[in-house]
Amino acid sequence: MKKKIVLALKILGVLVLLLVIAGFFMARHFSKTFLSFEDDYAEKKDFKELTVAGYTFLDRNANGELDVYEDNRKTIQERVNDVLSKMTMEEKLHLLKGSGLASAMGRTEPGEGIAGAVGTIVPTPRLGIPTVYLSDGPAGLRIQPTREGDENTYYCTAFPIATLLASSWNQDLVGEVGNAMGKEALAYGIDVILGPGANMHRHPLCGRNFEYYSEDPLLSGYMGAAIVNGIESNGIGTAVKHYVANNQETERTFNDVKVSERAMREIYLKGFEIIVEKAQPWTIMSSYNKVNGTYVAESEYLLTDVLRNDWNFKGLVMSDWFGGRDPVAMISAGNDLLEPGTNRQWKAITEAAENGELPEAAIDRAARRILTLIFNTKKMENYRFGNNPDLKAHAEVTRQSAAEGMVLLKNENALPLSPGLNVALLGTTSYNFIAGGTGSGDVNEAYTISLEEGLSNAGYKVNQKASDAYKAHKTANLEAFKKPEGMDAIFNPFTPPEMNYTSAQLDEIVATSDIGILTLGRNAGEGGDRVEVNDFLMSNEEQVLIEAASAAFQNAGKKLIVVLNIGGVVETASWKAKPDAIVLAWQGGQEGGNSVADILSGKVNPSGKLPVTFPVNLADHASHANFPEGGDTWSLPQMLTGLMFPPDERPEAKKVRNRDYTHYDEGVYIGYRHFDKKSMDVSYPFGYGLSYTNFEYGAMDVVVENDTINLALTIKNIGTATGKEVIQVYSEKLNATIDRPVQELKGFAKTESLLPGAIDSIAIQIPVKELRYWNEENKAWAMEKGIYAIKAAASSRDIKQIVQIEL
Repeated sequence: MKKKIVLALKILGVLVLLLVIAGFFMARHFSKTFLSFEDDYAEKKDFKELTVAGYTFLDRNANGELDVYEDNRKTIQERVNDVLSKMTMEEKLHLLKGSGLASAMGRTEPGEGIAGAVGTIVPTPRLGIPTVYLSDGPAGLRIQPTREGDENTYYCTAFPIATLLASSWNQDLVGEVGNAMGKEALAYGIDVILGPGANMHRHPLCGRNFEYYSEDPLLSGYMGAAIVNGIESNGIGTAVKHYVANNQETERTFNDVKVSERAMREIYLKGFEIIVEKAQPWTIMSSYNKVNGTYVAESEYLLTDVLRNDWNFKGLVMSDWFGGRDPVAMISAGNDLLEPGTNRQWKAITEAAENGELPEAAIDRAARRILTLIFNTKKMENYRFGNNPDLKAHAEVTRQSAAEGMVLLKNENALPLSPGLNVALLGTTSYNFIAGGTGSGDVNEAYTISLEEGLSNAGYKVNQKASDAYKAHKTANLEAFKKPEGMDAIFNPFTPPEMNYTSAQLDEIVATSDIGILTLGRNAGEGGDRVEVNDFLMSNEEQVLIEAASAAFQNAGKKLIVVLNIGGVVETASWKAKPDAIVLAWQGGQEGGNSVADILSGKVNPSGKLPVTFPVNLADHASHANFPEGGDTWSLPQMLTGLMFPPDERPEAKKVRNRDYTHYDEGVYIGYRHFDKKSMDVSYPFGYGLSYTNFEYGAMDVVVENDTINLALTIKNIGTATGKEVIQVYSEKLNATIDRPVQELKGFAKTESLLPGAIDSIAIQIPVKELRYWNEENKAWAMEKGIYAIKAAASSRDIKQIVQIEL
């Protein structure tokens, strides 16, 4: 009997999945599906121009009269108040939910939407309020590159992943990347980019770490603010995500994060707080998960008390797609916009508005925030996008930014390469370079430059014997080399099998080349976490390959270089002594191969520094005991059913640790904070990175004035190559009376490009308030009085200067 019930449930599940998938394709043609917005809310286009006092305006009512909200000489607040006063209750409620995922993504006919956009803010046709389009985009826009009945292409630039950008420690450069993203969005008619990601690298196996910047909230906050300011300088909005504590993909839609208030304030909220303070993003996206028992999207404490009252955030909050459970509770808590919008949500909020459960004041509050965003967009200026971004210029931006963020981990007289060498490329990834991670952080770029292409472009000769070995390997594994397409590509990273070389093959390759480069690749993305075996750890085949290739080249008096084309931290301690050099290339976007060639050739002197710690062992992380194992990866049907048909709440006794709930027992001790506190060995410390030159740190002056710590020192290039240095500033409370990290990053700066012998004067300002800790008893920030050591450092384990101050 039980077997029959199970079989029946499985059949029912399959039918549900088929209905869900069918909904994606049918929602365009049928109104009021569970995904689609009502068809009668199509965008109105018959506007008229009106000239008043020499100014030309768009008369959105087309009635020959100019209302206040149509007058762009008025403040946005005046215009929003005016249009809100003219809206019916139904129109206000429509603003609070998107038009549905299928409606947003399914419009492919020219002039009828933007194919690949994942969400909208719906129009108000009677008043001429236009549709606002939202697109994925942490590493570049993700829209459809080809469209039905249209010969044009709509490719977007794949920029470096966030972790690589953070490795540059260069706010100006990251701002340039944001500026290029914003220009591309503007050209393609996208109004809001769903990014950047500002979650912490709590544990190396989080599948979406590539979308996030760092294990340190200050570095994450500064990088996030830089890219937000760059994007929004174009009149394009950002949605900073995933607020907050979304640090694992496993069961992310209902996982309950059990975390202390101190850890929340000092670690998980801090990066978002810095972004709000320095950039005031147009929107913030609430995360799927719960925090201490309450879904973030329904948490008045997180969305209103902290975000708005404590930080003075002015924008709107939108849900992650299908996030939250109770739409009325979401809007009441301060989650203004429900994305992508469902018919179930529409029914719930209309019924709540009618019976008074959702007060008109709460509706007006959310609608006002949404309208403010709409009035900030170019759409209210009748901007006509031309679908013609400068992709060539943006390719240069991505190439430069990727090179500056790549980290030289080891160099024993192997780099830079001499010109014109014959280079043997080993490993599948050398020929299949990984531009970025999968999922919503992916980009539909026109091309990806492999390392093979990059070195050829730089004037190097790619060894024919090594290339032939790769071609033979590919021919023998054709099925495994077929790249997933469409939705399948989002949830199934392309991972072709690694190569094996016979001793004879290696001997022949070594004999016919000048130097060897072995590329090791890793990819991950949305919907699943990584695993330890054959992912964090090198596989047995990879270990053998590193050993054999290193020995073969070194026995012939030649060098072997390892290039890590990865999106997250891997184990390096067991094998790093074998090759002559290691370059951490991360995932550099579509120009990645050219960027690596720039580093290898010395055209660009590496100046990247690690934004994360590379541990000796995975279990060395304090968070490891409370992180899910198994790396479950969702398929598309699983994702849809998990989002739209969440599992029933299990009884407390049957809940599963690290899936139903995750305890953040490590508190504030993630990353280097933990390793320093425990005095543990690491493979590569936070902030580490080598250069082709050397730098000398001069004496440091530290003065406290007007609640600011003013730090000044000089950096001299004492080597023979032009280069840049990253100066990191850490603080340590001496004789602390409370439990706190040994040291914490409080500021940083990057020099200009310094010629040999040149000196740069560095000035860094640190607000005294940044040295506070969160007092859980008083529920407030507190300053521990006494002596603090202010440290200038080349990494968290390489302190150059220390000055003590009293506060």
